[in-house]
Amino acid sequence: MDQSNRYADLSLNEDELIAGQDHILVAYKMKPKSGYGYLETAAHVAAESSTGTNVEVCTTDDFTRGVDALVYEIDEANELVKIAYPFALFDRNMLDGKTMMASFLTLTIGNNQGMGDVEYLKMLDFYIPEDKLYLYDGPTMNIVDLWRVLGRDTENGGYIAGTIIKPKLGLRPEPFAEAAYQFWLGGDFIKNDEPQGNQTFAPMNKVMPLLSDAMKRAQDETGQAKLFSANITADDPAEMSRRADFILETFGENAPHIAFLVDGYVAGPTAVTHARRQYPGQFLHFHRAGHGAVTSPSANRGYTAFVHIKMTRLLGASGMHVGTMGYGKMEGDADDKLIAYMIEQDEAQGPFFKQGWRGMKATTPIISGGMNALRLPGFFENLGHGNVINTAGGGAYGHIDSPAAGAMSLRQAYECWKEGADPIEYAKEHKEFARAFESFPHDADKIFPGWREKLGVHK
Repeated sequence: MDQSNRYADLSLNEDELIAGQDHILVAYKMKPKSGYGYLETAAHVAAESSTGTNVEVCTTDDFTRGVDALVYEIDEANELVKIAYPFALFDRNMLDGKTMMASFLTLTIGNNQGMGDVEYLKMLDFYIPEDKLYLYDGPTMNIVDLWRVLGRDTENGGYIAGTIIKPKLGLRPEPFAEAAYQFWLGGDFIKNDEPQGNQTFAPMNKVMPLLSDAMKRAQDETGQAKLFSANITADDPAEMSRRADFILETFGENAPHIAFLVDGYVAGPTAVTHARRQYPGQFLHFHRAGHGAVTSPSANRGYTAFVHIKMTRLLGASGMHVGTMGYGKMEGDADDKLIAYMIEQDEAQGPFFKQGWRGMKATTPIISGGMNALRLPGFFENLGHGNVINTAGGGAYGHIDSPAAGAMSLRQAYECWKEGADPIEYAKEHKEFARAFESFPHDADKIFPGWREKLGVHK
């Protein structure tokens, strides 16, 4: 059934829709199946994700028609469809009147992903009316609060050198805590890898007390504060709180040094919102494990990494993994810096919509996935700043001297970039950075050809 007479209005003007501040706008990549028209399929998407169905029903009234989602732009050549969703469509909490990300996802990528007349449909960008941003939680904490714990300047506190305990699984409590201690002797921040939690061979009630002791010893030895991001992900919010409460109690006076990691893609908006609301005084570390199942550039369904990451600021993530922008081991390219800008700036341009944030606290970019000291200067140059958290697993534990030396090499890489120094010349005066060349020779050969001769390494 062609519903374009009801669910499409190509005379609508996008600037006027934005000025009206009453619609969420969504841009999709869409292709109809063979035999179906572009406009009628797009209208079916709008109908299915708002007030419609595939037949006329007797319960529709004039008010219902007033909250229809409407197709307002089509570009067949570029497989682009834009739909305006009246804000009234989205579910609101009984508790406090706020809106919810689960409702946003239910409407905008709900049943429309499985419709028989759609070859593929992928969300590319969305716009939230700035007048409605107060209805989203937004972050309570970000990198500024971590800088404060670390005793740094809170305006431009710079790079936080972090790692991930490796191997990601298989360490028992004592070696786990020892691995943390060894890194903390040179670095700032450690996170659980996404599957680490409460395995039978490393139960949380044994690991956390040992980690707390390791943090205290490292702080005493270095005279510097240390940070730990603990995975509290669980199916049940009650289990999340059980873990969180135990961790805070265990770390005691160092509780402000603790972030809570939530695997936000696999556990969903409910888990993230629970952590955000129950523990507003802790840095909420959103890990996106699994997101590639729907965000990969090779996929034509779901939504993009940009969309996924933009949603996390609305949910209230303090920090969010944004990829390595082509400088690490995961999918991505240099233009992915726009993802970081969207969550850290007060106004940023997305692929299709410019989003103002009206002072909503920023979400901190977290850089992870195959990074080491040699890759960092180029990464910082591309991003334009170093106010990020970097969790380099192999980049720390793969250093030829020690995890502490690996951590120091990471920080030296930041200082090298910040000073605008030539990395080879800088390495000659900074041992840990220099030894990173020998630790990661394949990267060194690729990024800094001739480094052996310049640094006097003959093997």
